[in-house]
Amino acid sequence: MRRRLGLLLVVLAAFAFAVQAQDAVRVGSKADNEGALLGQIVLQVLKHAGIPVVDRTQLGPTSIVRRALINGDLDVYPEYTGNAAFFFHRESDPAFRDAGKAWALAASLDASANQLVWLRPAPADNHWAIGVRPDVARQQRLRTLDDFSRWARAGGDVYLAGSAEFVESDAALPAFQSAYGFALRGDQLLVLAGGDTSATIKAAAEGTSGVNASMVYSTDGALAVTGLVVLDDPKHVEMVYQPAAVVRDAVLRRYPRMRGSLEAAFRPLTVDVLRRLNARTQIDGEDASVVAADYLRKQGMLP
Repeated sequence: MRRRLGLLLVVLAAFAFAVQAQDAVRVGSKADNEGALLGQIVLQVLKHAGIPVVDRTQLGPTSIVRRALINGDLDVYPEYTGNAAFFFHRESDPAFRDAGKAWALAASLDASANQLVWLRPAPADNHWAIGVRPDVARQQRLRTLDDFSRWARAGGDVYLAGSAEFVESDAALPAFQSAYGFALRGDQLLVLAGGDTSATIKAAAEGTSGVNASMVYSTDGALAVTGLVVLDDPKHVEMVYQPAAVVRDAVLRRYPRMRGSLEAAFRPLTVDVLRRLNARTQIDGEDASVVAADYLRKQGMLP
């Protein structure tokens, strides 16, 4: 009798484990530094809410993570509102250059096409931008891309470091040049291999080969360390890229408390906060899980 009872308990335990594994939320993220950080925030918030999770963070680039979500191989991951413009071939839609409209349109399109829910995004906007050394910004009175254009058109000693993609992509430097009416010559550009903004920021901050400006992403951790001045884009050339948790509708209906918990975790993520957090992973080499846990504890979301 005792052996039968023991066997029954083992079977029940195995069944309970299988049910929990089936109901576990598979959390993904992109493989870059900020993606890893945001993925860990999602993972740890859900764990603390008592929701079973499977860690699939740092899965790969946007194309892989997005496909996994649509195919049902992931349940939630952090995405940027502006990327929905590319997902749905709406790059020229002005809505994606307004924060509120970008989120609303991304949410509407993905709900209809893929039964995906975009939760409320963080206030941070992680888009391509141009940064300049602080001493140059002071000397030339540079605060916006209008100011940068004035400096460049007046024959200023501009030397900008960027990746080939930034220099060549219609959505990056050529878009800035067209909108603000300036043009940089080939000898005013230092094109670095790869797309690592840490390298271009470092070149500008240290004045490597005379570089005094750099392509940046507005939430780059290196900006918090180097003090490069990120120039404002008053004409909104770049689309808005606010990070938000995107979750399969069926999973959100199963765990409706996900919405409040994740939106509360993303709400304090301003540009300055993300820069400081990213600096800890990008510059100091800290593990994303540790940085995420520290952030959530400071927000009162973890013990």
